[in-house]
Amino acid sequence: MTDKLKQIIKEELSKLPKEAQEAINSLDWSSIIEEIGKKYLLNESEINHLQAETLTVLIGLTSMDLYATHIENEIGTTKDDAEKIAAEATEKIFKPTSDVYIENIKKSGKDKNSKPKQTIDFILSGGDYSAFVEERETQVPSGSLSAGSGNGTGNHLAFSTPPQKGGEGNNTKIPMKPKMTDIKSKFTI
Repeated sequence: MTDKLKQIIKEELSKLPKEAQEAINSLDWSSIIEEIGKKYLLNESEINHLQAETLTVLIGLTSMDLYATHIENEIGTTKDDAEKIAAEATEKIFKPTSDVYIENIKKSGKDKNSKPKQTIDFILSGGDYSAFVEERETQVPSGSLSAGSGNGTGNHLAFSTPPQKGGEGNNTKIPMKPKMTDIKSKFTI
């Protein structure tokens, strides 16, 4: 793994909720992915791309359903190999990380009183514990409009107030997920 990729991973993980950071850091997923890549005879550059694709799933920018397709397209493996890599990564990385994440949310939820909206979101989601995780906020400069896409669940638009006469306007903190292209552009090595 390159130093640049390590730095990008560190930056992206720092933006996640504490429970997610702990879950992702609970195992050495980059080494596991490296082993999987070597098993499928990927070169160093392809392994770096595989690590980047894995990170986008771990931090929620890419849907798990698209993981095998992204491996096939970005790394250039066969569809069969991409599905095998995705299945192995699911078993060795995503499942254990998800289990730790859910446990961390359950532990942190015992200390806090949940908000009614969180309870409703939890029930409507069919038991998705991410309803109890606070969304990160992104500083949006005044007068701007930006659109981002999350993990395939829809578009999130962020509006802020227009500039006021003689001033810059109000900076507004709005929950917003980064664009996939913004994150992927960092992975160009």
